[in-house]
Amino acid sequence: MAQLSDDCFAHGGPLMRVEAALDLIAERTQGVTEPERRPLAACLGRVLAEPLVAPFDVPPHDNSAVDGYAVFFEDLNAEAETRLPIAARIAAGHALDRNGKRGEALRIFTGAAMPKGPDTVMMQEDCREEDGEVVIAPGIKQGANRRKRGEDFHEGELLLPQGRRLRPQDLGQAAACGLTKLSVFGPLRVALFSTGDELREPGEPLEPGCIYDSNRAVLGGLLTSLGCAVTDLGILRDKAAGIEAALSKAAANHDLIITSGGVSVGEEDHVKQVVESLGNLHLWRLAIKPGRPIALGQISRVPFVGLPGNPVAVMVTFLTIVRPLILRLMGAEMLPARRFPVRADFSHKKKAERREWIRASLVALPGGGFAAQKFARQGAGILSSLVESEGLIELPEEMTRLEPGALVDFLPFSEVL
Repeated sequence: MAQLSDDCFAHGGPLMRVEAALDLIAERTQGVTEPERRPLAACLGRVLAEPLVAPFDVPPHDNSAVDGYAVFFEDLNAEAETRLPIAARIAAGHALDRNGKRGEALRIFTGAAMPKGPDTVMMQEDCREEDGEVVIAPGIKQGANRRKRGEDFHEGELLLPQGRRLRPQDLGQAAACGLTKLSVFGPLRVALFSTGDELREPGEPLEPGCIYDSNRAVLGGLLTSLGCAVTDLGILRDKAAGIEAALSKAAANHDLIITSGGVSVGEEDHVKQVVESLGNLHLWRLAIKPGRPIALGQISRVPFVGLPGNPVAVMVTFLTIVRPLILRLMGAEMLPARRFPVRADFSHKKKAERREWIRASLVALPGGGFAAQKFARQGAGILSSLVESEGLIELPEEMTRLEPGALVDFLPFSEVL
C-alpha cells in the first residue's frame, strides 16, 4: 500500500485559506489503495487505475443511421424522381456477402453494415416502393444518413484517463470496446466516529441535555456515495483515554479516519490533543464559515480528519475540503466542483478574509436565468436548512457585503452528492 509523507498537511499560520488547504492536499497526498481487476458491473463509482485506450474503431464499419435504402449518389437524378430495383435486404447483424452495384438499391435497416460501394441512405419515409422498385425523391445530399467507421472513436484514442471515477456511460464505452473487466483502485477504507457525551444513538432513550447523533448518518451516506468502505465505529465519549485507544486501533487497518466533534478549544474537546499525542495535527483552523475548527493530521501514517460537531458545518466542510481529499486518496482526478453564476435576491454582510457558504435555493427569473434565495435560518446546527436547500452560495474572502442582484457562485448539491 502506498503511504503518505509524514507532513502531508503541514502548513504554518493560525488560519488557512481554502485554496491553500486544497493546494496542500493536491501536492502532499497521493492514492493509497491498490489496483484490482473487476467485472464491469462492479466498477460503477470506482476509480480507473489505468488509461482506457480504444483497441479498434467504433463503429467497426460504416452503417446506416436510418431505415431506408442504400444507393450510389451518382445514380440519383438531382431534378426528378429516381427509380431503382431493390436488389437485396440488409438487417443489423447480417452483412451483405457482396459489394453494392451501380444502378440498384439495397433495402437497409438502422445499424446495418453498409456494403462497399453505396454511399448514401434514403429514409424510407421519403421513398415509396412500386413493383419491386423504390422511387426516390430528389434533393438528398451525398453521404446522407451514413455513419462512418470510427465515427465514435478510433483505434489508439484515449477514451478514459487514469483517475476517472467511473459513471454508467463510462462503463458503456468500455463495453463498446469489448471489455469485460477494468483495472480499478480498491475502495478507500474509512473509520468513522462521532464524539460527545451528549450524543445518543437513534432508537435509544433520550435523556435531558442529550441529542441523537445525526452526523454519522450524514457522513456515512457521503462516504458511501463516494465508493468508500465505511467502518462505523460509533460514538466516542469525552474521555481522552477512550478516544486515544479507539483512534490507535482504527489507524491499524484503515486508510483514513474521520471524526466529528471534539476539535474546538473547550475543556471537553479532547480529539485535538489525542491526535497530537499519537501523530501530528498540522492544521485545525480554516478561514471559513461554517466550520472553522476542522483538523487535518495523521495518526502514524494514516490521514486524520476531525470535523466540527455542528451538522451544517460537518456537511459543508466535507463537501468543500474533505471530498477533494478523499478523491485524492482514492487515486481519482481532483477536479473542482463546478459553480454556476446566479443572481442573489438577498443582501448579506460578512467578515473579510473568510470564505463563507450560505444555504440557498434557485428560482427562475421572468427574463431567463436564476436567482438564489437564502434559506431563512442559517445557524450551523440547523440540519433542515440543508434538507430544504438546493446548494450553497460561495462568498469569497474579499467580499464584505452582498447586494441584491449581484452575481454569486452557486454550488448545487447535485454537483457533489
